[in-house]
Parts: sequence; structure tokens; C-alpha cells
Amino acid sequence: MIKLLVKFLVFACLPALSCAAPYSNLLSPLGINTNEATDMDSSVPFVDLFRLAIPFEQARPWLTKGKIVYDKNGWPKNLNGGQAGTRFINNFQQQSIPPGNYTVLYKGQGVIEYGGNVRVIYHSPGRDVITIRGNKKGSITATLAITKSDPKNYIRDIQVIMPGGICKENPFRHILKPKKCGKNGPYLSFAAHAKTIIFNPDYLNFMKDFRVIRLMNMAGVTRNNRILWDKRPKVDQATWGGKEGTRGVPLEIMVKLVNLVGTDAWFNLPHRADDNYIRQYAAYVSKNLNPKLKAYIEYTNEAWNGVFSQMHYIQQMGFRLGLDKDKQNAGYKFYSKRSVEIFKIWEGQFGGHDRLVRVMGGMSTNVPLTHLLLGFEDAFKYTDALAIAPYFHATQADLRKVKNVDDVFKLLLSPRNKYSAPRILQIVRNQAKAVKKYGVDLVAYEGGQHLVAYRTHTSKEGPNPFLIQANRDDRMSRLYYEFLQGWKKAGGKLFVAFSAPRAYNWIGSWGIKEYITQKAEDAPKYRALLYFQKLNRCWWQGCNRLGSISRLDKPTYNPGKKEMARRFKPRLSEKKIRASSTTSLIIAARKKREQERAMRLRKIRLQQQRDKMIVKQALLRLAQEEEQERKRKEEAESIRNPLFDW
Repeated sequence: MIKLLVKFLVFACLPALSCAAPYSNLLSPLGINTNEATDMDSSVPFVDLFRLAIPFEQARPWLTKGKIVYDKNGWPKNLNGGQAGTRFINNFQQQSIPPGNYTVLYKGQGVIEYGGNVRVIYHSPGRDVITIRGNKKGSITATLAITKSDPKNYIRDIQVIMPGGICKENPFRHILKPKKCGKNGPYLSFAAHAKTIIFNPDYLNFMKDFRVIRLMNMAGVTRNNRILWDKRPKVDQATWGGKEGTRGVPLEIMVKLVNLVGTDAWFNLPHRADDNYIRQYAAYVSKNLNPKLKAYIEYTNEAWNGVFSQMHYIQQMGFRLGLDKDKQNAGYKFYSKRSVEIFKIWEGQFGGHDRLVRVMGGMSTNVPLTHLLLGFEDAFKYTDALAIAPYFHATQADLRKVKNVDDVFKLLLSPRNKYSAPRILQIVRNQAKAVKKYGVDLVAYEGGQHLVAYRTHTSKEGPNPFLIQANRDDRMSRLYYEFLQGWKKAGGKLFVAFSAPRAYNWIGSWGIKEYITQKAEDAPKYRALLYFQKLNRCWWQGCNRLGSISRLDKPTYNPGKKEMARRFKPRLSEKKIRASSTTSLIIAARKKREQERAMRLRKIRLQQQRDKMIVKQALLRLAQEEEQERKRKEEAESIRNPLFDW
């Protein structure tokens, strides 16, 4: 039976059959996470490859050199004898991008030089034609550098455009030859329509099968410290790529994506964003999102995760407001409180919550946290879904013992492994039971395998070769399918997989494909997701309705009060809350006094020890001197005078 299922999963989506969902994505129970806006994104979302390039200033010292002056959009307007360079493709597999000649368009006067796997075929003012061909290993890297530029008419608005185009009525199909469009669908080349055709057809074709697109990574929310609306990513910026905290695709582009694909949008808001930022964001979505689509809204991402700056921020804010004596619990309460504030701002801009799914992010293995988030100040009344990330994997100690791919799958299914698929599904059941009390849905904001060997730095180090092979093994397809079936039976609803196509390496094998054009028969995880949604329409109430939300009934009492009283420390008194501006100062002063007292006591003890040592040394010297004097007298008495020896 198992062999038959594996065989079916292998051939279920071969090219002879359709790999598109048999129904519209309205009936899909699955969503997908986007990738970060970086030059390593092998999902290749944009026709213009330069959109995800590294900002020029971040490419120091290897590509950008000298005292460069930039304009407001990040274009180098004065080189001052230096050069401004960037990388727009970083170690892609050759198949990630279409073959052929790429068109580089730009404004201004100067010289652009190319590096990596780029070769120039033709050059003219404002237009270069290049090829990008892989090395012997089949990978590609592409760079460019502005080495000369006229400050009065500097090089700017660079675009690196894919070959080919689309038929006017079908943005989901990449066309290399115009004659394939026929008479009824005029051919639109990417190069001629570079300002209006934004998205790679292969990317759109991949995204269209999912019910929801979670835009967290694309928006650059992780470790994002933006506060003001004016500091958000702009369409006219030189590039949307870069390091954490600076990168991010503009909201306007993300809304265009979901409108074009016809999927609901999941938006994450930066943890430091002020009310005006939230209000302007919601207003734009309300005005521009297709009225038939819904907006999922979530405050930041994984606020409980200590590796992210957002966790430290919410703890500081919660403690400052006096929400709890315990800093960690204060942070969780602030997250709950701020989430509800954001929900209400969005409701104000949307004229209600009919098209909104209000999401709080929980932690899969922490059911008490679920009670705190939903129970604090009756937050459950304003919340539609609690989102967790059901990942299955193994402990680092167990991974270090892996000797082959079989060992990997034994761990993922072992009941003795607390992170195995069966054990994680038990946790899902516990979470589903908890949220049901509050009239809240259980959804997955991320999920799937989580095989990562920390403290390794190459794909060949430690167990990494076997972890990567396991993600390419047909058994992973079966495991994904069975895990999704278990998620459904355990009480879970929408499952948003992690993630869009990305390369496998020592950092992890996160993508459900390795690159955007990878065939389904070579992508076990992707194949399993498509097969699951083919056999499982969305199963929760009202999931097949356009626009509006069908919500669960809320209890008339707060189910979390008893749980919170038992597990969590109470809030500070109202008097202390009103004095919250000085609470932290009082605590800091008290701590400082205790430290000073401890230091004084330590100095006294050290002085006493030194005094004892000095006395001991003095007594020792005195004893030595007395002993020497005694020996001297004895020697003197022992000497006889020969004159009296008669």
C-alpha cells in the first residue's frame, strides 16, 4: 500500500497531467510563504532581475569603492573617482532563469562593467544585451559595476530584463516566440513593456494554486525597525533587496501580486510601526485589494522567538507598561494588546471586519502561551485565528548520529523523537483543543520539515548531505501528505507551507521546490502539497465563500482566566501602572544600589584577607629570625677557648 502511494505521488503531476489545482484556489486548504527580497531568491518573482539586487552601498568593499554620493532613491549620482557595484544573482541553478539574451536598460551616460557569469553581446547607449550562463557546476552568479558616470546625467534606473514575453491575456505563461500567441492574444515582450509587466510568469503560475500568500518575508518584516510610514519601501528605490532591516518589496507591488493571482493576502506589520503607519497601510489595502479577496493581518512575526529583535522590543514595552512583573510574560501581554489595537485600526479603515482575518501568532509547543495571548484582556473576542508553525525535525544530538538517509526518516517517524511528525501532530491536537474554547480557528503560518544542522557551514559538513537528500527523496512526499492528513484530523484548518522555491544548502532545505521552474516529479514536497489539495477541498465552515468570513461563536466568558491565574503572575497594581514611567528607573536604581553594596562588601573581604596575609607573613618572619638567633647562640657556646683547656 505504501509503495503504491509513493508511486502515485511520483506520477500524479507529471507533465502529461495538469499540475494546476483541479479547482480554483478558493477551494484550496493551503497557502504558501514568500521568500526574502535577496539576490539569492531562486523563486525569481520579477521579470526585472535587478529588483532584488544588493543596494550599492551594501556591496562594499568588493564591488563598491570610494566616496560615492547617492540620490534619494539609492542611485550613485557622483562616483568621485570610485565605482558603485552590486550583485543581482547569487548562486542560482542555471534552470532558475530562462535561457537567452537579457536586455539591460538604463538612463544616463557612463560605463557599466559586468562580472560573474555574465557576457556582453551588444552595447549601445542606454541598452546592453548580455547572456548569463552557468559554470561547470551549473550555478550562476551575476554582478555589475558602474565604473564611469556623468554627475550631470548619471547612470540610473537600471533594469535587467528576462528574454521573451507573454501573450496579452495570459500573464501565467512565459513565451519565447511571438508566433505562439496567435491573432487573439498579442505578444508583449518583456523588454518593450518593462515598466508594466512586473512578475515572472513562472512565479505567477506557481503562486496561483494556493489559497493564501503570506507576504511576511517579501515585505522584509523580520528584524524590521521601521516606525514611520515615510520610511517604508518605495517603488522608485534603486533596489528592493539587501540585508535584514533594509530590504522589502513595496506594499503596492505585493497588492498587485495577490490581485493578479487571485489569492488572499497575509500581511505582517513591523513590530515598531506607529499607529499612523498601521492606518496608512490598512487604508491602502482597503482601497486597492480586490474586493473579492480577504486580508489576513498579523502583528510582526514570531514575537516569542529570542533570535529576533521583535521579541526584545515587546518585552521592553510590556515591562515599561507594567503589564506583568515577569518580563517575558509582560512581553507576551504587550503582543496580545498591540495585536488587538492593530485589528481595530484595520477595522476602522475597512468599515468592519467582514474581509479581515485577524491572526495572533503562537508557539506550537507552548499551549499555555496560547491561553495567555487569547485570554489577556479578552483578546479572543477580537481574534479570528491563532497561528502556529508545526515543523517536524529532530534534536541536534540525534542529527549528529545520522549516517544515511534512512536514519533521517527513522528519526522523523520515531515516537521517541519529541519533534517527530507523530509527536508534533499530538501537539497540534492539544492546540486545537485549547483554541476551540475561545471560538478561534487554528491555522499554520508556516510548517513542514525543519531539518537543519546548526554550527555547520557547508553543505558537505556533518549530516547535511543526508538532510538535503532526504528533502529530494520520494519518502518525503509521502511524509508531507500523511502529515497534512494528520493536521486536518487534529483540528487544523488553513496550512501555509514554508516556503516558495529556494536552494537547498547547509542553512536548510526550506523550499517546496529548489528553483521556480523545477518540475513536479523532481520536487517531492511540492508534489505532495498539490496532491493533498486535489483530494482535500477546504473543510472548514464558509471557506468556499468569496470576500466575507464565517466566524466561530465566541464564549460568553473568558476561558483563559483560570489558566492564566494558575500559570502566570498577575499584573501590577493600577497605581504602579500609572507610575510606569518611573517603575523601570526605580528598579534600575535599586539594582544599582545592590550592586554597589555587593562591591563594598567584596572590597572589605579582600582587605581583610590581605591584612590576615600580612600578619601571617610578619609572624613567619619573626619566627624565622628567632630560630636563627637561637642557632647562633648555640654555635657560640659550642666553641671552646684552647687557653683554658688544661
